[in-house]
Amino acid sequence: MQDTSLWLWAGFNLFVLAMLALDLGVFHRKAHAVTLKEATAWSAVWVALALIFNAGLWYFRGPDAGVQFLTGYLIEKSLSVDNIFVFALLFGYFAVPAIQQHRVLFWGILGALVMRAVFILAGAALLEAFHWIIYVFGAFLIITGLKMALVRDTGLQPEKNPVLRLVRRLIPVTSDYREGHFFVREQGRWWATPLFLVLVLVETTDLVFAVDSIPAIFAVTSDPFIVYTSNIFAILGLRSLYFLLAGVMQKFIYLKLGLSAILVFVGVKMTITDLYKIPSFVSLLVIATLLAVAIGASLWKTRGQEGTAVAPVEAP
Repeated sequence: MQDTSLWLWAGFNLFVLAMLALDLGVFHRKAHAVTLKEATAWSAVWVALALIFNAGLWYFRGPDAGVQFLTGYLIEKSLSVDNIFVFALLFGYFAVPAIQQHRVLFWGILGALVMRAVFILAGAALLEAFHWIIYVFGAFLIITGLKMALVRDTGLQPEKNPVLRLVRRLIPVTSDYREGHFFVREQGRWWATPLFLVLVLVETTDLVFAVDSIPAIFAVTSDPFIVYTSNIFAILGLRSLYFLLAGVMQKFIYLKLGLSAILVFVGVKMTITDLYKIPSFVSLLVIATLLAVAIGASLWKTRGQEGTAVAPVEAP
């Protein structure tokens, strides 16, 4: 495991906090519906920052570290597209006002950053202590990839989510939104708003996706710093990517097949690591090719079709 200075960890986290403060405190100080132009600009900013960081790793720690980061970032970015589809369904199901969607995603992704950090540190510790865990991770990814490709999607069913049921039992919920508030005090007691329910579902959704994505990136590198930073950069750009792609997600009809192939590939890479270590640049090439083919085939198949956003309905 690569030894990374605590100062480097602290510096990176301070940078992340500073960017989040700039985002919420300056650019989104007043709630507003995010425009396509704004989403495009922020997406470009986050990708550019990730590539600049990648160049720094390449320069200071060598080409192998640079390729590992880029491969990990590409895996996490591609897997996060599934999150975007779920976010769109959730916002439609709960009829979340466009002006409040950024707020939900901001706090949801802030929670996701903490959860990812815990998952990554736990995964690194397990791999350090028990080498055989790598085979468990690999088998899990292969099974998950095959399941993604073969099992039919049953659709979004938030009412069956056990965490959401627990929240409804513990806290009374208002019948409608209260501007951008997650909680309000009315009739002498605290009430949650539907916005808080959506936040809970965003967090639990990321928890589910993290179970797939964290083992996947450990197939690329065992360096916790590279695993962590590539994850964080992918997550930080998720909000702007949502507002950029939410209206055209239906066009990516072959994306799940591409993601399933990526999971199977990294799972196989993990399981054969003691027999043959697939070079980092080969992994990057394979993953980039699978993703490009899935996106290209999807756009070709759906050419001429209009992207359709999920229609809002009243939450039950």
